[in-house]
Amino acid sequence: MLLSRYERMIARRYLLPGRSEAFIAVVAGFSLVAVMLGVAALIVVMSIMNGFRAELFDKIAGLNGHAVVQGYNGQLRDWRRIADEAKAIPGVTAATPLIEQPLFTIYNGRTEFSLVRGMRVQDIQQNATLKGKEILGSFKNLKPGSEQVAIGSRLAEALGASIGSEISIVNPLGVATPFGTNIRIVKYRVGAIFEVGVYDYDKSYIIMPIEDAQTLLLMGDTVGMVRIDTNNPDQIQRIMAPLASKVSNVAQITDWRQMNSELFEALSVDRIVSFTILSIILVVASFNIISSLIMLVRAKTRDIAVLRTMGATRGGLMRIFVTVGTTVGALGVGAGGVLAFFFITFREQVVWAIGAATGQKVWDPQMRFLTELPAKTDPFQTFAICAMALLFTFLATLYPAWKAASTDPVQVLRYE
Repeated sequence: MLLSRYERMIARRYLLPGRSEAFIAVVAGFSLVAVMLGVAALIVVMSIMNGFRAELFDKIAGLNGHAVVQGYNGQLRDWRRIADEAKAIPGVTAATPLIEQPLFTIYNGRTEFSLVRGMRVQDIQQNATLKGKEILGSFKNLKPGSEQVAIGSRLAEALGASIGSEISIVNPLGVATPFGTNIRIVKYRVGAIFEVGVYDYDKSYIIMPIEDAQTLLLMGDTVGMVRIDTNNPDQIQRIMAPLASKVSNVAQITDWRQMNSELFEALSVDRIVSFTILSIILVVASFNIISSLIMLVRAKTRDIAVLRTMGATRGGLMRIFVTVGTTVGALGVGAGGVLAFFFITFREQVVWAIGAATGQKVWDPQMRFLTELPAKTDPFQTFAICAMALLFTFLATLYPAWKAASTDPVQVLRYE
């Protein structure tokens, strides 16, 4: 919007009202703060929701893959052929065998539910989700036949176990005898304690070499599933279609959407609801701008009439008041962006401060899955939020600007 020199001068004067219009300045200040808070809230909440989804997806896909080929009876005998056929499919980057079985773990009289996962040693050491996540010990201690395992930090805490502790893993489906099934109990030494950042995994996972898992579960040379990784998780169904027809008689394929459908659907709904509710703050801020501009127009009615008699056009007056309102909105958007950057950068400190002030545990890993508050700012989404705020501000200026432009100088100055 191009303004002439006198229009810029008048708009600048109206942006800084004199002492007699102090109340108008206060209302305009509230409008600026409202826009700032609305923009900051939207950016922060959407960034946290994006980070939550991305972090969950990375951690879940990092351990479970983008899809799994799982035998109907819980065992895959011809897993090598299935893995080779999967690797040959365009878009598949890896196919790795896994064993996963819910069991119980005992240590010093404490019993905890655990999820035993058997992986090849090279897969354990190269897994992006596990790599570097040891807080005690090392995954290098896990070797076939070493009877050493890695356990999640929360499970170690619940059991009271540490590096070198000897835990017992209970397999209820032991060896069948004439007198019934003998429960199988095998002792392992804790060689590593890890923390991937997902509460459920850290609370239950026990990772061991796949050969030891086969021995514990009496599975011979079979595995439970083959994990599939691809270069495009969003196209997982299309990529896995050729393999589905080849393994349909012995196994079923489950992708990441099916494995975590309720979780990711809830996150999607939560994002939409949060965005809609927080957008109301921007609408309220727009009404504040309308109010402050209407008050400014009423306070400057005589000045507007004088400007009209001096040759000011209706279009010029509209541009002046639209500029005043959008400037307030733009300043609020800028301040909101800075405030959002501050909250996102220091989000952990903010969460701690709120918890200390209220005495409540604001971020509970048991409820939120992740141990830390994540955030991932999308530049395009941030730009869209700022553009939406500026659009609301612009629309809010149109009515007061039109009222100012419609001022009849004859009626205003008749008795002057």
